[in-house]
Amino acid sequence: MTSHVRHITVDCADAYALGSFWSQVLGAPLAADDFPGDPEALLETPGTAILFVQGPDTKTAKNRVHLDVQPQDRTRDEEVERLLALGATLVGDHRRADGRGWATLADPEGNEFCVERSAAERAAPGGTRPPVTADDVTTAVRLAVDTLAGAPADGWDGAAGTLEWTCWETVEHLSDDLFAYAVQLGPRTPPVDGEVPYRWAPDRRGGPANAVFADRAAGPAGLLATLEASGALLASMARTTPPEVRSYHGYGISDPEGFAAMGVVETLVHTYDLAEGLGLTWAPPAALCDRALARLFPGAPAGGDRWTVLLWATGRAELPGRPRRTEWRWDGRPLEDQTASSAG
Repeated sequence: MTSHVRHITVDCADAYALGSFWSQVLGAPLAADDFPGDPEALLETPGTAILFVQGPDTKTAKNRVHLDVQPQDRTRDEEVERLLALGATLVGDHRRADGRGWATLADPEGNEFCVERSAAERAAPGGTRPPVTADDVTTAVRLAVDTLAGAPADGWDGAAGTLEWTCWETVEHLSDDLFAYAVQLGPRTPPVDGEVPYRWAPDRRGGPANAVFADRAAGPAGLLATLEASGALLASMARTTPPEVRSYHGYGISDPEGFAAMGVVETLVHTYDLAEGLGLTWAPPAALCDRALARLFPGAPAGGDRWTVLLWATGRAELPGRPRRTEWRWDGRPLEDQTASSAG
């Protein structure tokens, strides 16, 4: 048996104030029961949470443990400027003329942390592809749930964008997709010739064929809880399954990263469908879209807005000089088995 890090704990003079600063840095909420003056504040970040604990001692030396942060939708330098505006201070500038390097900042209580290059910046010099991770699944699903939580209560029986399903059915379908990708990695010997044999069937004629359905009596909050739970299952399987494991998917036998990427793409594009039907605004981080594109659509255009390119790759938008796709599929195979021509 092994252990997992549950919290990174930071001693501080004002737990709520410092937690609020880091909430803005990481775009994650403080726990709902944390308030000004509380002796502790919990920042609910994907993966490992950060716990701020108030204490009498002040910081007197350089931290021996610090956080390295990587911007998701902007460059390193843009992120440094944003964090300085939030109240951070620049402690050391290790950025190099060739674009590499990092900046060391301190939070309002003097705790050092580093700002690294974004995934896109790191990929550019040598063409190295940043992987899709379990945290990407968690991020995509949480962003989707937070957006959909603002939907009007009477909108769930309307159509989800151009889909033939209702918005309620589309969330059920998305929950079912995430569940299905997770369980493909579950058996000790995952199948490579077919799906794990759950029974999938529609709830009505023309509806999605699912194994997962939400209880209508639980309302929209219950529906979104099923989505978040299915996302957590997939994130857990992607995080704990050895990378050499392979399992069946109709678009190519895939690996844990591939199933994570499929979950990210399904979440991003179906939330787009739902946002259209529910009158919501939805624009996921460009870096998240870029990682998913690089993994599943290697033949997609390298330039342009990454969210628009992902919408084009999944048949939901046009690109200059490229008409909207009427048929599409991703390539779920590990990248060493892919060719650019198989992404269409």
